[in-house]
Amino acid sequence: MCARIFFAGASGAVGRRLLPLLLARGYQVLAVSRSAERAAALRAAGAEAQVLDVFDAEALRQALLAFRPQWVIHQLTDLPPGLDPARMGAAIERNARLRREGTANLVAAAQAAGAERLVAQSIAWAYAPGPLPHREEQPLDLHAEGARGVSVGAVAALERAVLTAPMQGMVLRYGRLYGPGTGTEQPDPRLGLHVDDAARAALLALEWGVAGCYNLVENDCEVSAALARYRLGWQPGFRLQEG
Repeated sequence: MCARIFFAGASGAVGRRLLPLLLARGYQVLAVSRSAERAAALRAAGAEAQVLDVFDAEALRQALLAFRPQWVIHQLTDLPPGLDPARMGAAIERNARLRREGTANLVAAAQAAGAERLVAQSIAWAYAPGPLPHREEQPLDLHAEGARGVSVGAVAALERAVLTAPMQGMVLRYGRLYGPGTGTEQPDPRLGLHVDDAARAALLALEWGVAGCYNLVENDCEVSAALARYRLGWQPGFRLQEG
């Protein structure tokens, strides 16, 4: 029987590229969104869909208990389209709350439902200053101040919740995304990651991954993706074939 996958964040930049990969593999996917319009679009794409807010811990728990997924995907963010600088100030606080509270609720619900595996989105630019390229065992920049401190603290909370959960937890530390739905077609020269490569990494983690953190970038300039290449069989250059 094909795995049942609970997908939080399926309507985001990575989620929209990952969902067709999951459906093409024959997985049964329940995708959730706070928006009825987005839930309808997810349904039209071929997934089961439900309107759900991850800040509603009890509703989230009931949804996972009813669906009983083997695997859970966490690709949730709360950021403006194209990372609009004029809107990023407020978005940083909202996104931090999502990483802290939303992740905690999702992990608790996944545990209650008996999920075996959880793959979550993180970022590759939260490392403390140190030798380059950064590797997964190096510390995060937990002494950062201001907006960076808010973001890094929330990332650390997300990663801790996923990695200490009583299931196989994997954290994907994505580089700066570009490509369809991201607001930019130009890669960051040091931390670039095409959104399709990000989606492919999530699929590989679900199917083959070993618990832990993985950097995902195209060039090993600032951070190294050697561990993802070795353990996940991931290589940059994958592009989703448009219908």
